[in-house]
Amino acid sequence: MKIFSTIALLGTAGLMSCTSAEQGTVSRLGATPIVSGGAYSTGGGLSVAAEVREAAGKTLVCGVFAQSKNQSVLSKHGETIVLGRSAVFLGREALVRNINFFREVAPSSDYGNQDAGCVTLDRTWSATDATKPVIIRIPRQVVSFDGGDPLEGGSIVTFKQTGPEA
Repeated sequence: MKIFSTIALLGTAGLMSCTSAEQGTVSRLGATPIVSGGAYSTGGGLSVAAEVREAAGKTLVCGVFAQSKNQSVLSKHGETIVLGRSAVFLGREALVRNINFFREVAPSSDYGNQDAGCVTLDRTWSATDATKPVIIRIPRQVVSFDGGDPLEGGSIVTFKQTGPEA
């Protein structure tokens, strides 16, 4: 399991290095961010809220995530892998791959007005961007695999985007 997680984290770091962005910004989400998420095969899940807007003529991507309080021990720390493979799109354009910069917040029915982790992209904001849909894509994935045969007690934990689950 540790080998798989290490490989996944290294791949995630490689994806983030491709993003041309200024990191470390914190900003408050608006009242109605886009919300998605999903569930682990072992129970529990994640909710993710994101917003894309203009900041000083550039494109700003902000977001938060929350985890279920009733997570299986097998999915603990799985959010790093899941968020690392996730992306935020504006229309058909992938703006950010790897959303590990999103800030963790408590589970809620409403993620508006939360302090969010943000990145400012080198991408220039266009007036038409305000009309494009923001889409959060979280691929179905194996989060952990202990190497044993599942039929003989080994475990495989998967994650599937199903909507908010925290």
